[in-house]
Amino acid sequence: MSPETDMIKLYSQRILELAADIPHLGRLDAPTGSAKRRAPLCGSTVAVDLMVEDGRITGFAQDVKACALGQASASVVGAHIIGRTRAEVETARDQLNAMLKGNGPVPDAPFDGLEVLLPATEYKNRHASILLALDATLEAFDAAARTACA
Repeated sequence: MSPETDMIKLYSQRILELAADIPHLGRLDAPTGSAKRRAPLCGSTVAVDLMVEDGRITGFAQDVKACALGQASASVVGAHIIGRTRAEVETARDQLNAMLKGNGPVPDAPFDGLEVLLPATEYKNRHASILLALDATLEAFDAAARTACA
């Protein structure tokens, strides 16, 4: 396959559609936890604000400044994040990481839409950007837990 064909496969129509329609864009006024993550190789960033009650996400907002792959990942995450526990988010992140490394299956539902990013397994320099939304969500969960304990 030519490099041009590889790029067309990587930036599929579905990835571009997801990147153009990211749920929960913006910031929350009074989050219980916030975090911002940056992918050092490409400079993509995702900031996440959460409202957490009884261990579940009840409010979510994200500010996404990432490549189309990072945006597509944030889109899938944003569509399914409300109501999730930290353990569910961590499982999704670990499964996505394993899928990207080429040795794991697609993440479990409701995050199985991340399957659209399978073509990125060959592009290790994009993995950090793809993981940003889930990584930032986990850090925001931890910040919320620290706030609750204070």
